[in-house]
Parts: sequence; structure tokens; C-alpha cells
Amino acid sequence: MFIELTEFLRCPEDHDDAFCIVLPDEMVGRTIMRGVIGCPACRREYPIRNGVAEFGRYVAAGSAPATAPADPDTVAALLGLTNPGGCVILRGSAATLAAALAERLGGVHLVGINAPDGTEVSPALTLLNHQWKIPLRSAVARGVVVPADMAQAAWLGEGARVLLRGQRVVVAGEDVVVPGLEPVATGRGLWVGQKA
Repeated sequence: MFIELTEFLRCPEDHDDAFCIVLPDEMVGRTIMRGVIGCPACRREYPIRNGVAEFGRYVAAGSAPATAPADPDTVAALLGLTNPGGCVILRGSAATLAAALAERLGGVHLVGINAPDGTEVSPALTLLNHQWKIPLRSAVARGVVVPADMAQAAWLGEGARVLLRGQRVVVAGEDVVVPGLEPVATGRGLWVGQKA
């Protein structure tokens, strides 16, 4: 888990946003490989193992392997980011685009939420797990990418919650409605919305 990302973490329990406290036990460069995340509001603790922050284990429904929502050039163009800084959320199988997107979005940190098994943390990619929430504070992400298997209302609502105003969500699917997001483009199996 990228050390600078710790300021964006949020306990997934139902209470007001509160800054989490992170106690690293082992680091490699700027990546926390092992440690504990603590919530001062509810006193819950969450482990960091092998660089992955475990807020709760995600169990996918269905057995079909999920695929990334689009190629990395298309995703990078649709996100519309032209300068470095901040983070982009890659839900589920979208995390498989991390290496290619890191090249195209230089200086933007990528956060994989419930990435497929075998996905490795890297200096450009932090991995977080939770069954039903994105464990980040509201309005912190510069973009969100959602594959078709995670394009349900609850997950899309979480994507809108963590998104900064004026930034975009790219979803694999054309029949998409997300409260708080204005449609920007639809076609070729993708929907793009921008936070008003």
C-alpha cells in the first residue's frame, strides 16, 4: 500500500469519515507491505498483508472470469486526465490495466479495489479489499473505472461518492444511470459520467 494513500483511507463501517491511523511493520520503498490500519471512530483494525489492505474479503458472484472494461488507450482517453497527481480507482478486473495505465497516466497513483487473484502491488498500484464498499474518504479520486461484473447500483454509487467534482467514471456497459453523475459519452459498450 502506497504510503501517501493513507491520508485517503476510510473505515468502511457506517460512521462519519475519520482519518485512519496506519502503523507500518514492514516497508519496501514507499510501499507498506505489512502493518495495521486503525479507525479512531469505531476502534476497528484492518491488516495490511503482502502490501494489500484487507478491509474485508470480496467474494465475486458467479464463476465467469471478468475482463477489463476496455483497452488502456481508450480508458486513459475517456478519463481525460492531462496532469499528474491524485489517484484513479480500478474496480475488480479493471486493475489488470494498471501497468499500461501507469505508463499513460504518468504520476497518477492507481488503486485496485477487489483486484483479481494474482494481481501484485507495485509502486504505481495499491490494492484494497472490501466486500461492499470502497474504503476511501469521499471526493478523493480523479477517476474510477468499473468493469461490467461490478456495474451494480451500489458499486456505482460508491464510485460516485469517492470521485472529485468534475472528474469521470468509465463503466463497461451502456445502460447506466448513476445519481450524481452526468452522462458524457455512451457507445462501444462503455458509459462515461462526470461528477457535477
